[in-house]
Amino acid sequence: MMNAIFKGVFVHRYRDAIAEIRAITIEEIGMWMKLYSDAFLNDSYLKYVGWTMHDKQGEVRLKCLTALQGLYYNRELNTRLELFTSRFKDRIVSMTLDKEYDVAVQAIKLLTLVLHSTDEVLSPEDCESVYHLVYSAHRPVAIAAGEFLFKKLFSTREPEEEGAPKRRGRQSPNANLIKTTVFFFLESELHEHAAYLVDSLWESGADLLKDWECMTSLLLDDPVPGEEALTDRQETALIEIMLCTVRQAAECHPPVGRGTGKRVMTAKEKKTQLDDRTRMTELFAVALPPLLAKYSIDSEKVTNLLQLPQFFDLDIYTTGRLEKHLEALLRQIREIVEKHTDTEVLEACSKTYHALCNEEFTIFNRVDIARSQLLDELVDKFNRLLEDFLQEGEEPDDDDAYQVLSTLKRITAFHNAHDLSQWDLFSSNFKLLNTGIENGDMPEQIVVHALQCTHYVVLWYLAKVSEGSHRKEDMVSLRKQMRMFCLMCQRYLTNVNTTVKEQAFTILCDVLLVFSHQMVSGGREQLEPLVYSPDDSLQTELLSFILHHVFIDQDDDNGSTDGQQDDEAAKIEALHKRRNLLAAYCKLIIYNVVEMNTGADIFKQYMRYYNDYGDIIKETMSKTRQIDKIQCAKTLILSLQQLFHEMMSELGTGFDRSSSAFCGIKELARRFSLTFGLDQVKTRDAIAMLHKDGIEFAFKEPSPQGEGNPPLHLAFLDILSEFSSKLMRQDKRTVHMYLERFMTFQMALQRDDCWLPLISYRNSLQAGGDDDTMSVVSGYSSRGSSVRSKKTKAATPTAAVAAAKRKLPEAEESSSSSTDVLWQHQSMQTPVMMPSPHLTSTMMRGPGDMRGEAKRGRDDSYIGVYALPSDSQQQPHPHTLPQTPQLHQTPIDYNTQVTWMLAQRQQEEVRQQQERAMNYAKLRTNLQQAIRRGTGLMEEDEEPIVEDVMMSSEGRMEDLNEGMDFDTMDIDLPPSKNRRERSELKPDYFDPGSIMDESVLGVSMF
Repeated sequence: MMNAIFKGVFVHRYRDAIAEIRAITIEEIGMWMKLYSDAFLNDSYLKYVGWTMHDKQGEVRLKCLTALQGLYYNRELNTRLELFTSRFKDRIVSMTLDKEYDVAVQAIKLLTLVLHSTDEVLSPEDCESVYHLVYSAHRPVAIAAGEFLFKKLFSTREPEEEGAPKRRGRQSPNANLIKTTVFFFLESELHEHAAYLVDSLWESGADLLKDWECMTSLLLDDPVPGEEALTDRQETALIEIMLCTVRQAAECHPPVGRGTGKRVMTAKEKKTQLDDRTRMTELFAVALPPLLAKYSIDSEKVTNLLQLPQFFDLDIYTTGRLEKHLEALLRQIREIVEKHTDTEVLEACSKTYHALCNEEFTIFNRVDIARSQLLDELVDKFNRLLEDFLQEGEEPDDDDAYQVLSTLKRITAFHNAHDLSQWDLFSSNFKLLNTGIENGDMPEQIVVHALQCTHYVVLWYLAKVSEGSHRKEDMVSLRKQMRMFCLMCQRYLTNVNTTVKEQAFTILCDVLLVFSHQMVSGGREQLEPLVYSPDDSLQTELLSFILHHVFIDQDDDNGSTDGQQDDEAAKIEALHKRRNLLAAYCKLIIYNVVEMNTGADIFKQYMRYYNDYGDIIKETMSKTRQIDKIQCAKTLILSLQQLFHEMMSELGTGFDRSSSAFCGIKELARRFSLTFGLDQVKTRDAIAMLHKDGIEFAFKEPSPQGEGNPPLHLAFLDILSEFSSKLMRQDKRTVHMYLERFMTFQMALQRDDCWLPLISYRNSLQAGGDDDTMSVVSGYSSRGSSVRSKKTKAATPTAAVAAAKRKLPEAEESSSSSTDVLWQHQSMQTPVMMPSPHLTSTMMRGPGDMRGEAKRGRDDSYIGVYALPSDSQQQPHPHTLPQTPQLHQTPIDYNTQVTWMLAQRQQEEVRQQQERAMNYAKLRTNLQQAIRRGTGLMEEDEEPIVEDVMMSSEGRMEDLNEGMDFDTMDIDLPPSKNRRERSELKPDYFDPGSIMDESVLGVSMF
C-alpha cells in the first residue's frame, strides 16, 4: 500500500507546479523515513530529498532541511545516511548562504547535527564557510553559526578530577577556551566586530563568556612555568572581548545593527541581569585599578578599560565597603588624564567621571571633589600658558604651543560631558581665536580645539538659559557671545588650512541650526530673542565652501598616504568627511535656515556625484518637496538652468544637442521628473510652475544674430520636455497657450533644425491633450447636429425626414471622428501660432449661442495656473472672418490675413469631412436595410424612431446643450426599438452571439 502511494502519488507530486504541494510531499516522505526507516530510509528515497534541495521556492528547500534534521538527530540512523551525506554535503554547505534567512538558519543547524554525529565528514573548508557567519547582521543566522562554532572549537574540555579543588582564574578549564576565542577573533581579521562575535556565542557559551575572573587573571597574573604568555595584540583583543561581554550582560540586548529593538525581558532575565551586574561590579571594582596601572601607557587598552565603570552598580562601592578601591580608581584616571593627549582616551576619562558623578549615589561628593580639583588645575594651567603664549613681542616656540594644545585638548574633552560655565572659558578661547585671525600663524590644532571648546561653551550656556530660571542679562550675554562666535567662524571659513575651514564650517552649521527659528517651538517662546538667521553673505560663503570642498574628484583630495591599502582607507575616510559636510549643509536647507534656492547648486550635482552623495541629495529633494512643492520645483528648474549656462559658456552658443554635456542635462531632468511620482494631482501646481519658469527662461534672451533666428536659450525647451509627461491633460493645454504668448507666427512656421526644440516641446504638450481638444470639436459638432435636427423636424415632420434625422447623428459622429484624425495630423505636422477657432456649422447657430460657448470655453476649458490672453487675441469672432477673397480690396493687417488663411483652411476641411460622413451614412443605411430584410422586418413595418426622450422638448434640448461639458465624448447609442418590434423579436436576439447568424453573414458588405 505504501509503495503504491509512493509510486502513484509521490513520484508525480514532488515535482508539482504548486510549491505548497511539493513542500507537503517532502515533509511526508521525511516522516515516512523517520517512522518506517527499515522500508524507506535508503538511498532510493533519500535522493528525492536531495534533488528537491535545489528547488526555486524557499519553503520547499526549508522542508527538505527540516526533514533531514529529524533523521540526523537520531544517532541510530546516521550509518544509513553516510552515502547521502557525502553526495549532498556540498549543497547543504552552500545553503548556509541562502537568500532566504530561514533556510540558511536551518542549513547551519543541520550541519551542526552532522558535526555532532561525526566529526570527520566536514572538511576545514566547510567549517570555515560557516565560521564567518558569526559576524552576520542577521541575528538568527549568527546565533546558529555561533552554536556551530561552539560545538566545533569549545566542546572539548579538560576533564576535572573528582575530589580535587575547583581551579579558578588562570588555572580554570575555561582559560584555554578563552584563549581559543581570542585566537579565532584575531584570525578572522574583523577586529571591529568583537561585539558581534560575543553576541553570536552568547546563547551557546554564556558561562564561558561571563568568566571575568579568568579573563582578569590572564591579564594580571604571570604565566605558570611552561605556559606561553599572551602577546600584546592578544591582550588587546582579550580586553575588547571582555568589555563586550560586560556590555552584553549589563544591557541584555544585541549590538547596534543586529537587533530590531529592545524587547521586554522576563522576570528570570531581569534577575540574571541584576546578578551579573552585581558580580561584575564586585570583581572589576577591585581589578580595574591594577589593570589601569599596568596598561596606563597603552591608549587602546586604556580606552576600553575606562568604559567598564559605565556598567557598574555604583551602590556596591558603598554596600561592599569598596571606597578605597574607588579612591584608587580616581587616582588612576587622574594620572591617565595627565599622561595622555589622545582625544579618545580623554573622552573616555570624561565619560567615566560623568558616570561616577551621579547624584543618586552616595559616592557623588567624593567623585565631584576629585573632578573639580582636576578641572581647576587644568583651567589655571591653561590661562597661565595662554597668557605667556599670546605675549606681544615674543614669538612662541613649539614647546609652548604643545603645552597650550595638550591642556586645551583636556579641557575640550571634559567640556563635552561636563558643564564648565563657572570657569568662563569663552573670553580666553575667543582671545586665542582672534589672535589667530590677526596674526595668521596659529597652529591648526590649537584653532580646531579652540573652536570646539567655544562651541561647547555656547551650547552649555543655552542649556542653562533654556531651563527656565534665567535672567535677562543671561539672555543678552548669550546672544552676544553666539553672534560673536558665528562671526569668528565665518572669518575662519577663508583660512588657508583645510582642517580649520572644515571645523569652522561644521560648527557654524550646527550653531545656525540650533539657534534657528525651530528653537522657539514646543512652548519655548521666551528664547525668541536668541533666534539668528544668516545674512546673504554668510549663505554665499557656506555654499561656496560646499562647492569647493565637497564636489571634488578623489584625485584632487590630498589626504592620501603611501601604500595602496592605506591610500584606499584614506580615500574612504576623506569621502566620509565630505559626506558629513554635505549633510550638515543640507540640514540647513531642510530646516529653512538658508534659502531653498541655494539647493540648486547641490541638486545639479546629482548625476555627476551620484555614487558618492546621491542618497543625501535625493533625501534633501524629498524633504524640500514636503515643505514647499512649488519652491522645490523652482529650485530644480534653476539647477537645470545653471547647468545650461555652464554648458553654453564652455561650448558656445552653437553647441551640438547630441553632445554629452547636453545629454547629461536631459538625463538629469529625466531623473528629476521621476522624483515627482505618479500622483499628478499632488504635484500639479509644482509641475505647472516648473514649465512656466522654463518657458520664460527659453525666450528670455533674444538671438544675437537678430530677428528670424531662434532665441539664445531655445534648446532648453528640449530639456523641459522631460517634464511634459507629469502635466495633467488640461494643464498641457494651458501651458501650450502660455508658450504661444512668447511665439510669433514666423516661429510657428519654422522647420529648420535649430527650431526642433520648440517643435518637440509643442508636440509633447499636444500629445496628451488631444483627447480634450477632440471632445471640444465633438461637442461643437453634436450641438450643430441637434440644431439642424430640430429645424428639419419643424419644417417637414414626415417619416422619411425622421429616418434621415436618425441617420444624421451617425454621420456627425463619423465627421467628428474624421475631424479628430485630421486635427491630430495637423497638430503634428503643421504647428500654428494660436489655437484655431472651430468653425463647424457656424451659420446654424445664433450670436447668443456663440457668445455663450465662448464664455464657457474661457471658464471651463482653460482653467490653469497662469493668466491667459483675452478672447480678442486668441479666438476671433467667426462672423468677422471674410468668406471669399476679393481681387481689389483695401490692404489689411497681418493678423487679419493669418486669421483669414486659417478660416479658409478649416472650412475646406469641414466640407471634406461632411462629404465623407454622408458617404458613410449611405453605406450604413444600406447595410441596415439588408439586415432587416434578412431578419423579416420590412421597411413599412418601421415607425419613426426617436433618438432620445430629451429630443422631444425644445426647451429641454437647449438646457442640455448649455450644460454639456467639453471634456465629454459623444457616444453613438443604438436606436431604441418600438413596442411592435420588441414584441416580434425572439428572446435569443438579446444574445450578442445570435446577431451574427447566417442571414447576416450572407449579406454583401460592399
